Amino acid sequence: MCDKNCSFDLSKRHLLKLSAGAVAFAAVGGLPSVSYAASLTKEERDAMTPDQVIKSLLDGNQRFIKGEGVEHDYLAQQRTSQQGQYPSAVILSCIDSRAPAEIVLDAGIGELFNSRVAGNVSNSDILGSMEFATAVAGAKVIMVMGHTKCGAVQGAIANVEMGNLTSLLDKIKSAVGKTKFDGERTPENYAFVDAVAKTNVQLTLDEIRKNSETIRDLETKGTIKLVGVMYDISNGKVELL
Repeated sequence: MCDKNCSFDLSKRHLLKLSAGAVAFAAVGGLPSVSYAASLTKEERDAMTPDQVIKSLLDGNQRFIKGEGVEHDYLAQQRTSQQGQYPSAVILSCIDSRAPAEIVLDAGIGELFNSRVAGNVSNSDILGSMEFATAVAGAKVIMVMGHTKCGAVQGAIANVEMGNLTSLLDKIKSAVGKTKFDGERTPENYAFVDAVAKTNVQLTLDEIRKNSETIRDLETKGTIKLVGVMYDISNGKVELL
């Protein structure tokens, strides 16, 4: 299989109706892309490396930015996925209404596991879900997606206290202290907020590795990859950290 330096598009939409042999042929430009009509199959997902999965997600974001997203047939995806699911990645993202992972990555039904929680923080329930997604269901990538102008990060910077939100924001406060920033360190300064959000993504990845032996072992073996990204709500772009 090709590594992360591949220049061709191995997104799920280009693998959809191709056999394993045809995929190899497509890798050298022998086949045109095919239209998206159904959910990802086990064979198609398993043929992809973690690097190829990451590339397919970033390619999907490029389609989203350009307004060239695939015309999803959601009913077809629902029908073809009802007997089983084979997502290629699990996304941990924020609940912010402006940052829906499947949409900004141009994904359809059956392609992604998606956990959403304010501030894209980790906890034992999310870790258990990720362990299922990877060790049991076979996802190849864990992607933690932060975003710009994050209200949860602002709340952590401002030391907001309100019911159960207090303990959630406490999970982000370590990122506030560990963020190196020369400007004004206030919740009103979005440059600082975004800097903290990036630190928070990295710390969340560290927490996942630290608190899940299952995920840590899968990463060590090269079975999966963990990656952090930031979504910019001003231009729609997802960037690797």
